[in-house]
Amino acid sequence: MLRRLYDWTIRMADHPQALWVLAFVAFIESSVFPIPPDVLMIPMILARPSRAWLIAGVALVSSVLGGLLGYAIGALAYEQIGRPILEALGKDAAMEAFSERFNDFGFWAVLTAGVTPFPYKVITIMSGWTAMPLGVFMATSVLARGLRFFIVAGLLWQFGTPIRGFIERRLGLMTLLFIVLLFGGFYLVRHL
Repeated sequence: MLRRLYDWTIRMADHPQALWVLAFVAFIESSVFPIPPDVLMIPMILARPSRAWLIAGVALVSSVLGGLLGYAIGALAYEQIGRPILEALGKDAAMEAFSERFNDFGFWAVLTAGVTPFPYKVITIMSGWTAMPLGVFMATSVLARGLRFFIVAGLLWQFGTPIRGFIERRLGLMTLLFIVLLFGGFYLVRHL
């Protein structure tokens, strides 16, 4: 069953609408959705390495535009939408105290969350809620998300064929590792 799911994902990654799906996921992940766009980006690049830069560019633009939605949620609808999202991530209690210091190191917070697996949506909402200057937020988001997506694209473009072979030979192990990392990331986010 795992092999069929993997093969289906690779086939779908080469589907004519795959870029639109990636754009949608990257957009909503930046403000409300819990699954990172890398889940789609990686098989898309493995399926068609020649499109690595296009795929990374679509993820970048969509993610930054979605970050603007997260910023707007924080600035205009924090109590109605932003707080429930942060509560679902287990971050609501720490946010009150954190918000007082956020803009002192906002550039670094946005950069770190944009590059690492830390939920970018937390930072986009916080940026709007604490009234981080929009120019700083946008410039840092472009830098951070660009680094993240283009480094992934570059590595897969350069080493994609051996990585794909490795994944296909050890699919069970790779799936287990991915699940452990995914749930470990959620655990860390909830308890940090």
